[in-house]
Formats: sequence, structure tokens, C-alpha cells
Amino acid sequence: MSSTRGTAAPLAPPAAPGRPDRPSGGRFGSLAGWAQRRRWAALLIWVAVLVAVTLGSQAAGSAYKNDFSLPGTDSQAATDLFTKHGSAQAGDSVDIVLKDSQGIDAAKAVVEKTLAEVERLPGVAEVRSPYADAAAVSEDGTIAYATVTLDAKAEAMPKEDVTAIIDTARSAEADGLRVEVGGEAVRGAEEKGSPTAELAGIGAALVILGLLFGSLVAAAVPLLTALFAVGSALGLIVLASHVFTIADFTPPITMLVGLGVGVDYALLIFYRYRHELTQGADPAAAGRKALDAAARTVFFAGCTVIIALLGLVALGLGSLQGVALALALTVLTTMAASLVLLPALLALFGRRIQRHVLGHAARTEAKGRTEGRRWRALAAAVQRRPLQSLLVAVLALLALSAPALGMRLGFADAGNDPKTTTSRQAYDLLAEGFGRGFNGPLVVVTQGGEAAGKAVQSELARTEGVAAVSPAMPSEDDALSTVIVYPKTAPQDEGTTDLLHRLRDDVAPKAERDTGAEILVGGATAASQDFADTVSSRLPLFVAVVVGLSSLLLMLVFRSILIPVKAALLNLLSITAALGAMTLVFQHGLFGVQPGPVEAFLPVLIFAIVFGLSMDYEVFLVSRIHEEWERTKDHSVAVREGLASTGKVITAAGAIMIVVFGAFMLSADRMLQQFGLGLAVAILMDAVVIRCLIVPALMQLMGRWAWWLPAPLARRLPKVALERPAES
Repeated sequence: MSSTRGTAAPLAPPAAPGRPDRPSGGRFGSLAGWAQRRRWAALLIWVAVLVAVTLGSQAAGSAYKNDFSLPGTDSQAATDLFTKHGSAQAGDSVDIVLKDSQGIDAAKAVVEKTLAEVERLPGVAEVRSPYADAAAVSEDGTIAYATVTLDAKAEAMPKEDVTAIIDTARSAEADGLRVEVGGEAVRGAEEKGSPTAELAGIGAALVILGLLFGSLVAAAVPLLTALFAVGSALGLIVLASHVFTIADFTPPITMLVGLGVGVDYALLIFYRYRHELTQGADPAAAGRKALDAAARTVFFAGCTVIIALLGLVALGLGSLQGVALALALTVLTTMAASLVLLPALLALFGRRIQRHVLGHAARTEAKGRTEGRRWRALAAAVQRRPLQSLLVAVLALLALSAPALGMRLGFADAGNDPKTTTSRQAYDLLAEGFGRGFNGPLVVVTQGGEAAGKAVQSELARTEGVAAVSPAMPSEDDALSTVIVYPKTAPQDEGTTDLLHRLRDDVAPKAERDTGAEILVGGATAASQDFADTVSSRLPLFVAVVVGLSSLLLMLVFRSILIPVKAALLNLLSITAALGAMTLVFQHGLFGVQPGPVEAFLPVLIFAIVFGLSMDYEVFLVSRIHEEWERTKDHSVAVREGLASTGKVITAAGAIMIVVFGAFMLSADRMLQQFGLGLAVAILMDAVVIRCLIVPALMQLMGRWAWWLPAPLARRLPKVALERPAES
């Protein structure tokens, strides 16, 4: 039997004879040796870093900024024109929605007094009363709205200023009069709930680790490593927000990814450490060997995730660039914690862990059980019918992926908020009083005189899909005319998207020819669609670059053509399955979820994160198969023993990430719910269906061709050692 069973494969030459007691075989082993010898120093360094960045971030405060600007799009060009010419549309607005079954005129005195108070609040540029605008009152006179024009975009408004507007407006509520407040600024200011999801994920991870190792101390070590890494990363991100544009929704995403990835990386190293203890190594030697071998897999996977995330920066998608940088920093921090903090903790608790591990191994041996026997049996079953196993698993994943073909990208609006929020109540009242399209207006700006604006307004009113249009509103310098177009369909309906393209492709060009004026279609609804269209157009290039670089790295590591191709296709399959599940649940409303679009930036984020994590499992499993292949030259034995050795740790690591990611389904934030579901499904498919069924079946079918590399290419490619063999 191999002395390294249950570990990732050694792809470097074995240690030279006569040097079995070398204290550390490589840089990771040397780093582990230093952390173990200076365990208290290593721990104090991490504590000092955590304390310093926490205190520094609290002192500096966050400077998060949501930047959804997209240079080169019509919506961004329209916003720039509004700002340049002093149009009221340069700032966002808040709607104060009123309903009185007796008619809103009955509450006129109270409402006008309240609106006067709102107009004096910080951040308010103007308030337009419904009593001065007949179009702001429903036909039956029971629903009306006042428009509060802000002096900045919603994402730039201080939360306390928006809260003051909400509280002041709602103070007008009385018998018979109902007041709700809506708008993007209001949605951003409303509380999103307590950190239930984060706490649930941590608790579930601790339970799984406890069941895996049967020891609270052993379970706590990987989790403690992840918590130190996430805490440090969160503080660094707050400080980085003063330098880079980082969105305010970044911290929960960072915690989600940091916990999952941190525990995953620490567990892979810790599992190798446990194996070395069962092979008779003392705790210090076991720590060095574990880091010298398994840490290379972690380093490779982490670098893959970071490369993919940094690739998002090149997409030029505003806030997404800051999110990508923050997540890359988080992954880098978790890698550092796994390579420095983890060996220090292992040195500190090594003797206690050793006693438990050896005792558990002795009890297992006494019962006549062989570790990995169930995984060996599963591999044997797959090998008996590899083609059937492959077809069933692939067809199941393709069926789950199919809904992704109809996935609509966009952004959730107030119609997706919980019904208890004032933003959702305002949304529903406006739809009730003025029609479904009232909550998603399109803003048409005309660069021309008053006559041009009126001509465009007339043309827009005759357009199919338009419910109503506002009068042409001139800017302060009379250089622009703005017309608000209200669709017949809701903001997230396909009909609204079709109307947007109809206005840009057909109506605007004709009106420009007739008037000689330049016409742009903007507004929040148009900007959301521009963002989604930009993501869709740039996604193929991003995927091609990430897949290409990762495949090249795998070809260097395994010196094979088929292994990288297989890995890339299977990784894409797990990601598309996750996107299909997200489409079913959030777009089609499965399980009673409020239907709506998939958040436009989530597919690229999920791809970047999952692709790197999938490479982690791929390397861990296939390198172990490669080790057995080098030892036996029997591909059937290699596949069987590879799965028997790695199946338990892969599924355990996957289970931890699934519960951590899945716990975010408990969040009140729809975006976090989508992100958590997508990551959880992707990891479930990858760790269970792909690694435990499809990969063994494919490796069995490929046989010795799995390790084929054309001779001319083999001579030119440099030899890369991902893993070092553990010294015995």
C-alpha cells in the first residue's frame, strides 16, 4: 500500500536517498517549520494584524460607494448630460405615496405641512406636491404621490439623510391617510436584518467538522483559521474602500466566500496532517509534511480564483471591479492564514489532536474497518458501467442547466422586496393607482430646443407599449428637454426591455432625422438593462481567458491534453447547473420565491469563484489518481484508489461550503440569497456528482490515454511540480 494514500499526488521527484530526516522539503514545508517553532510569534502576528486592521477600519470608517456607471452606454451618456446642463434628473428621487379612501384632498393641510418639512431636510433639492400636478393623482383620486428630488444619486446619499425623509414623511399618517416612501435611496436605507445567515453558516460548519473528526479541538482549528482570515480581510476591505470604489454590499459577500474558502483550504491541509499522524509522524513532522504536500494544491487553487477575480476588473463594470478586488484580497488572506496560522495552531494543539486521531484510528482498526472502503466500492460500481454512469450524471446536470438558456439578467427592484417594507408598499400603491409600468419609467432626453422636445414627446406617445408620457421638461439652461415614458409593463417584464430597444433602435433614429436633435434613452430601468447587456456581451471573452489560462496550468502540472479539457468542460457544467437552479428559483419563482431577474453581476462572480474551487477538487482527486498510476500502471486500480483516498475529504470540504453558502438563503437580501444558492448548488454538483461519479467514469474510459501528451509538446513544456511526496 502507498504510504501517501488519502493525499494528493506527488508530482515532483522523490527525496534523495539518505536524507529522510530533512526538516523541510520545500518552501511551504520551511514556512510550516518556522510557524511551528515560533508558534506564539506566529499567533501574535495574526492577532496583531487582526486587531490593527479592525481598529484602523473603525477609526477610518467605511467609504463604500456603489458605482454602476457604464461609459459608452446611452443611459450613462444621458446621466452625464443631465449633470452638465443642470437638469433635475441629475439626482435621483424619492416618492412619497399617499392613499386615502376618502380622497387625498381630505388630508391636504397635513400633507402640505409635511412636504414643507421634507423640503428643508438635508439632501433634498426640491419637492413637487401632488396638489400642484394633476398627473400625480390617480383617476379615482384616492392615491397620489409627491416627488422628492435629491441633490445626489441614490448610492451617494447618506443613509441618515434618507432615513430622516422616511420618518418625516410617515409622521403624516393619520386615520384614513396611509403614507409609504419608495425609491432606490429608500431601499438602500432600509434595514436588511440581523446576521442570521453568517451565524448559521459558522454553526453548521462546526457541526460538520465535529462529525468528521469527532473532536471539538480538531473541528475548531480549521474554523478558527477561517475566522481570523475573514476578520482581517473585512478590516482591510474597509480601509481599501478609501482608495478603490467598493460597493456597500461587498462585506456580506466577502464573509460568505471567506468562510467557505477558508474552511475548505484549512481542511485540505488539516486532513493531510491527520493522515501523517496515522502514518506514525510526530505532530511537528506531520505539520511540515502536510504543508509541504497539500499546501501546493491550496496555493494553486487560490491563485486560480484570484486570477479569475482579477479578470473581472478588465470587464470595466463599475462596482464589480471593487467587489472583485475585495474578494481577491479575501482569498489571498485565507491562503496566508492556511499557510502560517494553521501550522501554528497545529503545533499548539498537536498533542491533543494526535491522541484523538490515533485513538480513533485504533478503534477503527479494531473493528476491522478499512478507511475508504465505501468510496472504493462506489468507484468499483462506476467502473463496472462507466458509460452508463457518465451518461446518467451528465444528462442530469444538463437538465438542471437547461433553464439557464432563458436566464434574464437585471436588478431586483422594490417589487422584489419583502411586503413588510415601506419601499415595497409604495411600489404596490403606485402600481395600483397608475399602472404596472409606473415603477419603471424610461427617461428620454433630447438635445435641442423646446420645439424638438415637444415633437419627440408626441412621437413617444404614439409608440407601441407606452402607457403614458410626461410633458417635455426643459433643463435650467434650456439646452435639454426631458420626457418621462411610462411602459404598459412592469420594470422587470420582457415587454419593458422590448420597449427600451424599440425606442433606441426605431423611434429615436426617426425622431432625430425629423428634428435634427440628438436623443438618448436613460433612467434607472435603462441603466439596469445596459449593465445586463454589457455583462452578457463581455462574458464569453472573460470565460475564454479564465478557462484557457487554467487549462494551460493543468496541462503543465499533469502533462496531459485530455485532463485539462475534461476539467474545463466539467467545471463549466457545474457552473451552468448552478445558474439553471438560480433561474428556476428566482426567475420562475420555484418554492414560492418572488419571481424576478437574476442579478446581472452574479453569473460572472460565481464563475470566477467556483472555477477556482473546482480546480482545487480536480487537482486533489486527479493527482491522487496520477500517483497510483505512476505506482501501478493500472488505470483501474489508480481510479479506484484515488477516489477511495480523497472521496471523504472532498465531500466533507464540499459539505462545509454548501452549508456556509446555503445558509445565506436565510438572508433578507435577495442578492445574497441568489449568491448563496448559486455557490451551494455549484459546489454540490462539483463535489458529489462530478468528482465522485463523472470523473471516475471518464478516467476509466480514457484509460492510459488520460496521461497522453504529444512528444513535441512534451519536449517544449517546462516540468512543473505541484505536489511534493511526503517523506516517510
